[in-house]
Amino acid sequence: MATFLYKLGRLAFRRRRYVALLWVVALAGAIFASSAAPAPPEDSFSMPGTESQKAFDRLEERFPDASADGASARVVIRAPKGEKLTEGQQKSEVERLVATIGKGPQVSSVDDPYKANAVSKDGTTAYASVTYKVAATELTDKARDALTDATDKTRDAGFTVETGGDAVMAEQEMGGSAELIGIAISAVVLILTFGSLVAAGMPLLTAIIGVGIGISGIAALGSVLDLSATTSTLAMMIGLAVGIDYALFIVSRYRAEIAEGREPEEAAGRATGTAGSAVVFAGLTVVVALSGLAIVNIPILTKMGLAAAATVVIAVLIALTMIPALLGFAGRKVLRRKDRKKSASELSDPNAKPKLGTRWARFVLRHPLSVLLVAVLGLGAVAVPAASLELGLPDEGSSAPDSTQRKAYDMLSQSFGAGFNGPLMITVSKDADVAGAAKTVGDSIAKIDGVAAVTPAQANKAGDTAILNVIPKTGPSDHDTEELVKSIRSTADGIGADTGSEILVTGQTAMTIDFSQTLDDALLPYLGLVVGLAFLLLMLVFRSILVPLKAALGFLLSVAAALGAVVAVFQWGWLADIVGVDQPGPIMSMMPIFMIGVVFGLAMDYEVFLVTRMREAYVHGARPGESVVTGFTHGGRVVAAAAIIMISVFSGFIMENDDMIKMMGFGLAIAVLFDAFVVRMAIVPAVLALLGKSAWWLPRWLDKVLPNVDVEGEKLHKNLGDTGTPDAETDRELTPVGR
Repeated sequence: MATFLYKLGRLAFRRRRYVALLWVVALAGAIFASSAAPAPPEDSFSMPGTESQKAFDRLEERFPDASADGASARVVIRAPKGEKLTEGQQKSEVERLVATIGKGPQVSSVDDPYKANAVSKDGTTAYASVTYKVAATELTDKARDALTDATDKTRDAGFTVETGGDAVMAEQEMGGSAELIGIAISAVVLILTFGSLVAAGMPLLTAIIGVGIGISGIAALGSVLDLSATTSTLAMMIGLAVGIDYALFIVSRYRAEIAEGREPEEAAGRATGTAGSAVVFAGLTVVVALSGLAIVNIPILTKMGLAAAATVVIAVLIALTMIPALLGFAGRKVLRRKDRKKSASELSDPNAKPKLGTRWARFVLRHPLSVLLVAVLGLGAVAVPAASLELGLPDEGSSAPDSTQRKAYDMLSQSFGAGFNGPLMITVSKDADVAGAAKTVGDSIAKIDGVAAVTPAQANKAGDTAILNVIPKTGPSDHDTEELVKSIRSTADGIGADTGSEILVTGQTAMTIDFSQTLDDALLPYLGLVVGLAFLLLMLVFRSILVPLKAALGFLLSVAAALGAVVAVFQWGWLADIVGVDQPGPIMSMMPIFMIGVVFGLAMDYEVFLVTRMREAYVHGARPGESVVTGFTHGGRVVAAAAIIMISVFSGFIMENDDMIKMMGFGLAIAVLFDAFVVRMAIVPAVLALLGKSAWWLPRWLDKVLPNVDVEGEKLHKNLGDTGTPDAETDRELTPVGR
C-alpha cells in the first residue's frame, strides 16, 4: 500500500492544478446539486420490530384521520387565584381559547377539556390537547404564531397559560456557531504547531472542502435516500475533526521529509506513502465504527452513521490527493519562515534541545510501571460515576425551569399527577365487537398496580380497532412507569385470549422504553463487531497481537471514564452551570452506543498515527525503547495538536441548544481528551516499555496468513534504496522485558 500511495502522492504533486481543480469542481457540483434537489424529508423516528412501532403503524393505517404522526401541543390553563375554570366567565374564556386554537392553520383537532374530562378535581386547572395535520418539522411559522397569539390573549386576561409538545418551538439562545468556533480554535492550534500560515491553512481548507462535499451530498440525496436534515449533524462533527487531523499528519510528515533533505516532490510522495497509509487505516476504523451503527436496526441511527462514514471516506481521499497537490504549490513554504533557507543538516541539528515529546517518552521509559498505574487508576476513578448510569430520552420535565414546556409539565404534574405527562396508548384490534372487547381490556388494565386512570375506548369507523389511554401514577421517565408497561404487556396475552383481541402498547413513553431496550440489546453485539473488526485491521497494520489488544483495552478504559464524566455533569449536575445543563436527568439512551462507535474510530486514529511511527522505527532497526522515543519525537506533538483540534471541534457543539448535540459534543470532547492524552500518551508508551520486543511478536503461522499491507513503508524504503532496514519477515521470539 505504501508504494501505491507514494506513487499517488507524486502524481498528485505533479498534476496539482488538475487535482485541485477536480476537488473544487466536485464541491461546486455538490453545492449545485443540493440547491437544485427537493427539500429533505422531515425527521422520521421508527423502530422496526418493536411493539410500540407495530401499534403506531396500525394507528396510522386504521385511524387515518387522527394524524397519528402529526405534531401535537398541550395547552395547560390555570384560573386566576381564588377562581375556578368551571365557573361562568372563566369557563367561557377557556372555551374561547379552544375555539380560537381550533381555527388555526394546519390544526386537525382540539379536545374540549370539559368533554374530555381534562379539568382538575379542584377546578383550577385544565388542559387542551391539540393535534396538527402535519409533523412538527412541517409546521409553518403562521401555525406556530397562531397558537402563541391565542395563548397570549388568554394570559393577558389574567390566566396562567403554558404550552408543551413537539409543536412548540424550543427557545433558541445560542446555536449554529459550533463549526465556526471549532475551526477558529483549530486555526490557532495549527499555526502554533507549524509556525506557518501556509501549512496551517492546508488542513483547514481541505477539511472545509471535504465537509462541504459531504454535507451538500447528503442534502442532494436527501429526498432519494430519505435523509433528513439532522442526518448531517454527525457527519459535520466527525468530518471536520478527521478532515483536519488526516491532513495534519500528512503535512507534518512532509515537513519531516523536507528536514531530512528530500526534494519537495519526493517528500510529498514519501509523506503520502507512509503517513497516508496510516490515514487509510485510521479512516477504515472510523468507517467500520460508524457503519456498524446499522446493527442497532434503528433507521435514523443507521442513516446518521452511514452519512458520517461517507464524509470520512471523502476526508481520506482529499488527504491522499489534494494535500500532495497543495504541497506542490507550497513547496518549502510549509516550513517556518526562518527555516525555509536552512539546509537539511541545519534543520536536523543533533545538538538541538530534545522536543517535549522526546523528553516525555524518555521519562515514561524510566518509570513505566508508575506512569501506567497513575493513568489507569486516574481513569478508573473518573469512570466510577458510570456505575450509576441511568438511560432514557429527554422529556419536557428535563427542559429549562423557566421554559413554557417545563412550566406546562409541572402544572400538569401538580394538578393531575405526574402520569398525565406520559400517557400510554393501548390499541385493541378485533374483527367484530371491538368496543366490547376494549371495555373489558380497559377494566382489566385499570386493576393493575400503578395505573391512575383509563379513558373510555374510542373505536374507528371500520369497528375493528379501538384506542384507550392509560394514565400511570408515575412520570414518563420514572422506573415504575417502565415496570407498568412491562406489567401491561405481560398480561396483554391473557386478556387478549379472553376477549379474542390483539392488545398493543404504544405512546411516547412506551416508545422511549422500547428505544432504550433496543439499544441495550444491540450494545454488546455492536461492541463485539466494532472491536473485532478493528482488532483485525490493527493486526494487519502492526503485525502484532498485543499492540491491538492493548489499543482495544485502552479504548474501553477511556470510554468508561468519558461516560463517568457525562454522568457526573448531565445526570448528577456537577459543573452544570458551566456546561449549560438546564436540568440534570437521565443520559440519552443512544449516548453510550454513539460514544463507543465514534470514539473507538477516533481513538484508533491516534493509535495508528503514533504507534505506526514507532513500528516504522522498530522494523528499520531501532531497539524497542528507541522506537517509542522516535514515535514521540516525530508524532507526539502532532498527535497532541490533532487531539486539541478534535476536542475544540467537539467542544463547540456544547454551546448548541439541542440537548442531544450538547451531550454528544461534551462526551466526545472529554473522551478524546482522555484517550489522546492519558491512554495514547501515557498508557501506550508505558505498556510498550514493559513489553519490549514482545509487543511486536506475531506467530509465524499467523504472519504467513495475514497479508502484509506495509503501512510503515518497509517495502517502500527497500524499493527506494534506503539502508538500515532489517528483515521484517523474520519471526521474532518472545524475549524478556527490556528497552
